[in-house]
Amino acid sequence: MYQLISSWVVYLMPMNKKPAMKAVCEQSEWDAMELARPGYNTLIQSGIANEGEAEKLARGEPASSPPRLKSRS
Repeated sequence: MYQLISSWVVYLMPMNKKPAMKAVCEQSEWDAMELARPGYNTLIQSGIANEGEAEKLARGEPASSPPRLKSRS
C-alpha cells in the first residue's frame, strides 16, 4: 500500500472589511482554490513538509523553534 505524501501551504485569505488572515491547507486544496478563483488568495509559502510546520509559520513562529523551558516561580 502506498502512502500519499502531501505538502502544505500558507496563504493570506481576504476578509470582508478586516485585514487578511493567514490560513493553512494542503497543496491540492490550494491548487483547487487557485483554479476556481485565480489570484483571490495570496500564497505566502508552499512545499511545507507537514501541517504542524505550516501552522507555526502561519502563527509567525520559527519553523523549528526549540521547546520552551518552564520557569520556576
